[in-house]
Amino acid sequence: MNTPKELRYTKEHEWVQIDGNKVRIGITDFAQSELGDIVFVELPEVGDDISADEPFGSVESVKTVSELYAPVSGKVVEVNADLDDSPEFVNESPYEKAWMIVVELSDTSEVDSLMTAEQYEEMINQD
Repeated sequence: MNTPKELRYTKEHEWVQIDGNKVRIGITDFAQSELGDIVFVELPEVGDDISADEPFGSVESVKTVSELYAPVSGKVVEVNADLDDSPEFVNESPYEKAWMIVVELSDTSEVDSLMTAEQYEEMINQD
């Protein structure tokens, strides 16, 4: 399982790439493997506000529909439109091709509460 060390993680299995006051968000390799084949991704629109720990979209697999939870609060400034036509990117490339949204942070300190790769791996190995 791939858990890039430079990213931060949530207990709901989202990853966060921090770049100044913006973050790129997706779901982890572990999450996509648990969900199975992804067939549809529902994401917010550019300009939408999201709030930490609140749903911001969903992923639908052949097995189930799972909500996506915002790891941080802020305004959506970019959405990965490639996932509309190619939701399988989530399975094939969860960290590169399948990023979901970019958010401009309303409170940069929120990223401090996210898990490191080591903490995330420890959490999923306990389940």
